Amino acid sequence: MILTIFFKYLSLEKQINVLKKRGINLGSRIKDGRKIYIYMLNNLFVEVSYQHDRDDSTPEKLTMLSGLKNLNNYLEKEFKASF
Repeated sequence: MILTIFFKYLSLEKQINVLKKRGINLGSRIKDGRKIYIYMLNNLFVEVSYQHDRDDSTPEKLTMLSGLKNLNNYLEKEFKASF
């Protein structure tokens, strides 16, 4: 909880630095033709989209989800919406 609040108020650049240094890259997925990277930082899950769909490019958008249950619900909803 405290991590989520602290993380939320960092700049986008600092959020990405924290994710890359302390987080775990769980992988990537394709959403609307774009590659989205998913990171885990303790109990915080973060989806990041980058320019040119490469994780060494400038980040464009970040979506945070707190807890595994929220991540599963979100991904299930996204999956169902793709059909």
